Formats: sequence, structure tokens, C-alpha cells
Amino acid sequence: MHGIPSLIQDLALILVTAGVVTLLFKKLRQPLVLGYIMAGFIVSPNLELTMSVIDNANIKVWADIGVMFLLFALGLDFSFKKILKMGIAPAIAALTIIFSMMTIGVTIGKIFDWSSMNGLFLAGMLAMSSTTIIYKAFDDLGLRQQQFSSLVMSVLILEDVLAIVMMVVLTTIAKGGSGDSAQMLSSLLSIVFFLVLWFVVGLFFVPLFLRKMRSIINDEVLLIVSLALCCGMAVCASWAGFSPAFGSFVMGSILAETIEAKKIEKLIEPVKNLFGAIFFVSVGMLVDIQVVMSQWLPVLVITFAIIFGQTVLGTLGFMLSGQTLKTAMRCSFSMAQIGEFAFIIATLGLSLGVVSDFLYPVVVTVSVITTFLTPYMIRGAVPIYNTIERHLPKVWIRRINKLSDIAPQNYDRSGNNWKPLLTQMAVNVLIYSVLTIAVTLMMLTVGEEFLASLMPVNISNPLCALLTIILVAPFLRAMVMKKNRSEEFKALWTGSRHNRAPLVFTIIARGVLAIMYIFYICNHLLHYSDAIMICIAIAAVSAIVYSRSMKNSSIRLERLFIQNLRSKEIAARVAGKRRPLFEGRLLDRNIHISEVDVPADSLWAGRTLAELNLAKRFGVHVSSIQRGSQHIHIPSGGDMIFPGDRLHVIGTDEQLSSLNAVLQSEQASADLDIERHEMKLRRFAITGGSMLLGKSLVTSGLRDKYNCMLVGMEEGHDNLSAVSPTYIFEVGDILWIVGDDVDIQRLAEVV
Repeated sequence: MHGIPSLIQDLALILVTAGVVTLLFKKLRQPLVLGYIMAGFIVSPNLELTMSVIDNANIKVWADIGVMFLLFALGLDFSFKKILKMGIAPAIAALTIIFSMMTIGVTIGKIFDWSSMNGLFLAGMLAMSSTTIIYKAFDDLGLRQQQFSSLVMSVLILEDVLAIVMMVVLTTIAKGGSGDSAQMLSSLLSIVFFLVLWFVVGLFFVPLFLRKMRSIINDEVLLIVSLALCCGMAVCASWAGFSPAFGSFVMGSILAETIEAKKIEKLIEPVKNLFGAIFFVSVGMLVDIQVVMSQWLPVLVITFAIIFGQTVLGTLGFMLSGQTLKTAMRCSFSMAQIGEFAFIIATLGLSLGVVSDFLYPVVVTVSVITTFLTPYMIRGAVPIYNTIERHLPKVWIRRINKLSDIAPQNYDRSGNNWKPLLTQMAVNVLIYSVLTIAVTLMMLTVGEEFLASLMPVNISNPLCALLTIILVAPFLRAMVMKKNRSEEFKALWTGSRHNRAPLVFTIIARGVLAIMYIFYICNHLLHYSDAIMICIAIAAVSAIVYSRSMKNSSIRLERLFIQNLRSKEIAARVAGKRRPLFEGRLLDRNIHISEVDVPADSLWAGRTLAELNLAKRFGVHVSSIQRGSQHIHIPSGGDMIFPGDRLHVIGTDEQLSSLNAVLQSEQASADLDIERHEMKLRRFAITGGSMLLGKSLVTSGLRDKYNCMLVGMEEGHDNLSAVSPTYIFEVGDILWIVGDDVDIQRLAEVV
């Protein structure tokens, strides 16, 4: 292989091995992630019986790119609005599970006398279940339409988000060498600051840019632009002291709020699959069978800890979130494994040099074991619950299920306007403070230095202070004045005289904060007395608050931001793709709405709802049909089903599972002899013994009997003429006929 770079040789070896192994795993109906890990083990230097990768450093670079794109794709499927709409129940379950599993991880580290960093990173690995594995298992078992699966996916989304935060915190602790509370608080504040800054700024400019370029961007350009934004944010995150993967996730979450999100997700999927495969192969390359054999006891202990922690403590977490014992067990049993984020966190620990080499293969081995057990754990949840129900006294079961009644609920707070008003004010102060601080820092570093290079300091500093105040003025005005005319504010003001003093205090407090920001700017750049600078700050805030042009600028910026934030929602409403409002208001807790996609080869295609009779066969009701950009609400029995339709179906878990199973099974069988059905064009001459002699095109049976089509009749050597349906074929006519190879052969026997 002279002249071929080692990178290409390694890539060829990895992809060939991964292709063969994943085909085998696909045949065995096992997750492809395990196939990639197995392929990595096969090509690793630890296995001397096979060819090995030449340059591990190059593969590590590709693996790091794979982590970036994996988290970018995760961000594209993430939505802050979706998180807020989930309510408190998934958050309670997720936080309970994460805290419990991290406690178990730290305890295991102490039992085996591992270093504190090994125990801390192990805790982070055990806290995260595998979104990919669970989604695949639900799909294979036909459980994706059941109600408990949506709750599991909500918890997994929260776990993924918290995993990103955990990675940043672990990185900070690892670099600092300690994990004291002050350092962790500083890390969390840094995360919050940059998350708010990047999300707000990104959501202001990125959708605006895509909207302006929409008329000239095609799929190819959109792919390149998306990857550029992903890598650009990864670099920005690295400059800010975070991992590039964190920046990729942030940019994915920004693009997730745009109209182009679904298209970007589809375009990025092949890239994510390629580099993601290389990452998981690199995970397998670090598995050393000798290390695994020497660490067999930690493998067994960690495996048991995951199964015990997720099934027992996870069940408790879901029950605290308001679920019955049966639902809680089905949810928790589904999550008894570790997956992708465990590998990412382990890779992070190795790259920082704080995790021992033996921990990586141990975690990978545990992941493989728990992944293989996942389908059996999901299937075993209901039988185990039935066994518990039979053996426990009924009064105990009733008391356990009553835990769901004391879980936090979303009560009607229409009579209490203080909480929503103060919450909205706090969010506004946070967002506009972050923007003000970011602009101020930029101007007091880059801006001050640039102006000082152009003019004397006694001129540049006042000019820099003036420009900084002008730039932050819209943010300061919004921080002081926003929500002062809201419905909650007016209701509290007119509702009681006792509310007026606290309401005035909220305005004064925000005004004082704005004065403090301007005072800081003046104090840094000007050299007047504190009294003069305080007067300047008060005068500046007063001018900002009462300026009509500043008011218009602030309102215009906010409206543009809100429009960008709601752009995907508006597009979905215009296209008729919004989920119905009654979905969360069904009276029976066992009844819910689910989306069912009609496969391309479905035998239901072309049949009406009346012919399918879904209500009688399965007990379900079709509330709407989504067909491309069309949305057919409350379809009638005469409405026909087409391939690719998305049906919104109402029913119980059992009814929806039965419907989905039958829909997936009633499909046209694949053509195993596709090579014999090539379309061919053939020339036929009418002879005295031809069955077409004396017949017209209508009576010949060419189309009906032989499934062939007459293209035309030959005239001379170059021309074909159209044939009238009533033309009678004669001896010597030369016909050009097109049809399936098999049908052409049948026709040739009689013509």
C-alpha cells in the first residue's frame, strides 16, 4: 500500500470492519452502537490476531469530531420550550435518578479505594441512560406509541441536558484539581452566563440570517452553513474555557428553534452517522480484554448497581413525580443501562488525564452487558409488577399508588399574580444583565484598546464610555420598564393598595441595578469623583427610560427576538402540523393521542377509513391525518389513506400497540427477483400466426392481459407513429412494445 497515507488506511480498515460487524448486528436485531464498539475492539492493538489501526492519534481527532456532531444533532432535537412544557414531573424523576445513581457511583469508587476523580467521573457515567438504545428498544418492541414511553423520553432529554452541564462542571473540577463549593458555583454561574448569552444572541442573529438567505440556500449550502455554525460555536466554546462539544450542543439548540431545523437534522444525519461511528469504534479500541478480566469484580458490581439503582430508586423517582407503581416500574426498568454519554464522559476524563486507564474498558463492558439486557428488562417490568401485586396486600398497593396524588401538580394560579410577575421580571433581569455585561466587557477590552490607538486617552475614554452606554441602553430600558404595564402588574396595582409599595419597589430595584451598570462603566473609564459619576449614571438611566426613540428601539429588538423564537411554531401552525390542543385534556388517564406513520409499502394505502374500520378492529379513533403540508381534521369514513400519511390516533396503550403491530405487518412483501422485472423495449413484427392479427389495440389485451404498452408503429427506419385504439393490426406491421421483462417474454410466445 505504498503511497497511501496511514489515515486513509486506518479509515478503510475501520469502515470495512464496522460495515461487516454492523450488518451482523443488524441481522441479530442488536443496537448498532454495540456493533461499532465490537468493530473497534477487533481493529485495536489490544487484539493481536487481526489487523490494527496504525495511527491512533488521527482516529482520536476524528472521534472528537464525532462527539461534536453527535451533540450538535442532539441539540437539533432539543428545545428549551419543549423542556418548559414538560412540567415538573419529568424534572423530579430525572433529578432523583441522577442524584441516586451519582451517589451509587461515588460509593462504588470509595469501596474499591479508587481516586476521587475516578469515583466522580464514574458517578457521571452511571447517571446517564442511553437515549439511542431505549428508543431502538421501544421501536423494536412496538412500545413507542404507549404513554409511559413519552415520559421516559422526556426524562432522557432532561438527562442529556444535565449531562452537558455535568461535562462542563467535571472539566472545571478536573482542571482546578478540587471540587469545593465555591469553584462549582463559579462553574455553574459561568455556564448560565454563556448559555444565556449565546442562546439570546444566536437566536437573534441566526434565524435572521437564514431568513435573509432562504431564497438562495439549497440543501448543499444549508449543510455547509450548518456545519460552519457548529464548528464556529465549538471554537467559541473552547475560547471561553468549555469543551467544543458544549458549543456544538448550544448551536444545535439554537438552530432547533428555526424553521430549517428539520431539514438541517435530515441533512446532518449522514455526517453524524459517519463520525459518530468512528467515535464508537474508537471507544471499542480502548477495550483491553486483559484489563476487563482483571477487573471482573468491578464490572459485576457496577452492572448490579445500575440494575438495582435504576429499577428500585428509579421507580421511586417516577413515583415521586406522580406516576402509579406500574407506570413507574415500566419507566425505570426501561432505563437500566448506560450509553453514549458514559463514553463521552469517560473520553473527557482520559483526555484531561484524571481518569485511570482501567476505568474505560470496565465502563464499556458494563454498557455492553446492560444494553443486551435492556429488551428483557423492558419486557419483564409488567410480569414483575404483577407478581408484586399478587403477593403484596392490596391496601399496600393502594397506599403506594396514592403517592401519585401528593406529587406536585400544576394548580390554577390565576388568583395569585405575584409569582408569575416576579418570575418574568427575574428572567428579564437575568437576560438583559447578561447582554449588558457582555457588551460592556467587549467595549472595555477591544473597544477601549481600539479607540486608544486612534486618539489620546483623555478623548478615547469618554468616547468609549458614551458608546458603551448607547449600546447597552436598549437592554437597560427593557430591564427597568418591561412588565410594568403587564396584566399581572395592573391587576395587582388595582386589586389592593397594599400591593403598590412592593410594585414600586420592583421598579426602583431594577432602576438601581441599571444605575450600577452605568456607574461601573464610568468608574472604569472616567476619573471623576464617585458623586459625579453617580449623578451621571442617574441622569443616563433617566434619559434612557424617558427616551421615545430608545423605547421604540427596545420594543423593535424584542419583537424581532420573539418572532425568531416563535418562527418554527408559526410555520407549524401555517402548515397545520401543530398537535391538537385537546391532547392533554383527555379525561381517561389511559387514553392519549399518538402519531402513527403509514409505511410506503402498506397494504392500507388506497383504502378508506370506512374500509379499514379501525374503530371496530382496534377501538381507536383517527382525529386527523397529516399529509405533507395538508392537515385533514376529523376525517370522514370516505377519506383515503396514502403512503407516508401520519395518523393522529386516540386510544389506550394496548389499542395503539395492536394497531401499530398490524400496520407494520400488513405490508407488501419485498420483490426478491427484482432483476427479472427490468423494463424493456422490444420490436415485434405481425406474422400470419400472430394472436394480434385482425385485432385492434382495444381488443388485443396488450395492457389488460400482458401488462404491456404499445409505444408506436414503425414507419421506415427512423419514425414511430401513434396507433389509433381502433386500428386493426395487419401482417407486416412492426410494433414497438415496452413492458416488464417477464411480461415481454410471455407476449413474445404468442406474437
